[in-house]
Amino acid sequence: MNSIWQCPDGADAVVVLAHGAGAGMGHRNMQSIADALERCGIGTLRFNFPFIDAGRKRVDSKEVAVAAIVEAYGEARRRTDLPVWAGGHSFGGRMTTHAAAEGKLDPAGLVLYSFPLHAAGKPGVDRAAHLERIGLPMLFVSGTRDALAERALLEPLVRSLPRAELHLLDTADHGYRTRRSERESDEDVFDELARATRRFVDRIQRG
Repeated sequence: MNSIWQCPDGADAVVVLAHGAGAGMGHRNMQSIADALERCGIGTLRFNFPFIDAGRKRVDSKEVAVAAIVEAYGEARRRTDLPVWAGGHSFGGRMTTHAAAEGKLDPAGLVLYSFPLHAAGKPGVDRAAHLERIGLPMLFVSGTRDALAERALLEPLVRSLPRAELHLLDTADHGYRTRRSERESDEDVFDELARATRRFVDRIQRG
């Protein structure tokens, strides 16, 4: 398995970070997420789904994607004794929730960046039906302009999950592009994402 291990000295948690449907583990957004988490003392293991390594545009089936996530999670567990979390951006995060719902992972929790609740222009919550089977802590980090997760649908969904939390990134879209002229905060969007992750991880790991 192709993977990138990025873990700072003094880290107290690691996230197995799965990429989205449009690009692999080396995409600038994935690198930006990993770098921001590293600055917050959280390590990452990134990996490619098989469709990326094969040069295909069509994403892998759920079964193939889940198997890749399980393999990457196992690699992270072999590399470290730190608590291992799982998640990823968009497609990668969604497939990770399926792996968790099927009982194939036992992470400390899930961190889900730009969870793709529905296709663009087709609002609905069918993609989230399996989430109620997950008893793990879950953090959703979503932009307020995400066309794949309408806020009016995402907020009540997260509230319905007993161990879930939502952090909204002001003016960010699905790829975390922001409208700087409208954004109230001067904080870099990836630094805000990492700060929200750090806060959530601390709360869960410290009990």
